[in-house]
Amino acid sequence: MVKVSIVGCGTIGSAIAESLENSFSDKVELTALCDIDKRQADKLVEKLKKSPRILSLDALIEVSDLVVEAASGNVAAEVVRKCLENGKDVMVISIGGLIGQAHLFELAEKSKGRLYLPSGALCGIDAVRAVCETEIKIVELITRKPLEGLRGAPYFKEKGIDIDKIDKETVVFEGSAAEAIKGFPKNVNVSAILSIAGIGPEKTMVKIVTSPAYKKNSHQIIVEGAFGRLEARTDNVPSPQNPKTSYLAILSCISTLKQIFSHVKIGG
Repeated sequence: MVKVSIVGCGTIGSAIAESLENSFSDKVELTALCDIDKRQADKLVEKLKKSPRILSLDALIEVSDLVVEAASGNVAAEVVRKCLENGKDVMVISIGGLIGQAHLFELAEKSKGRLYLPSGALCGIDAVRAVCETEIKIVELITRKPLEGLRGAPYFKEKGIDIDKIDKETVVFEGSAAEAIKGFPKNVNVSAILSIAGIGPEKTMVKIVTSPAYKKNSHQIIVEGAFGRLEARTDNVPSPQNPKTSYLAILSCISTLKQIFSHVKIGG
């Protein structure tokens, strides 16, 4: 039995915990939970059939074989570092927190632990990885999100933008993935995984569009290079529990766990 623990008991962490109990119970023991807000962890424990322990991050890592980070970009790097230094596997949901942390990828190459990065709400990541084996000219992400899916982003405060005054389809951001991740840390995690799979956050271009009429989260990637042209678009239904999270992002995490626990690896 693989001992799996979860850091972060919000929308995604809760969905993963319930999936581990319902779909992986023959292979996995949900060992521990950790959240900066203990009430969140207590609330999740009440939903589960068995009661994992609520521990500090260090104690949780010690009793785990695999740690799933589902907290925030603010703590993702710390979770990864501590897991890899202790030879533990770690799966990261808040991938934006790893941008600019090249040393963590170097640490992963030396550690006994492995670092897993789900593709999240974005399709085509396996193809992006493949085409980046040759010369690439353009990598672009166009994200379209409902207003509520962007509410609270630091970028709006920084630029003095009142999101409630947006009354039509509006391009609210254009720039590099590095800039997008800073301005929208909880909204465009897809730009981080695209950057890591592709040509990096400085060269990956991002456009964010919103409208009161939007009901879905849409992500379109465009890649051009020596291989030809790749274009992929996904129209995602937001999670009912959190409009900032696409339902596909949750499913991607569960699928990644399935790959980890399976002897058959698909894609790449």
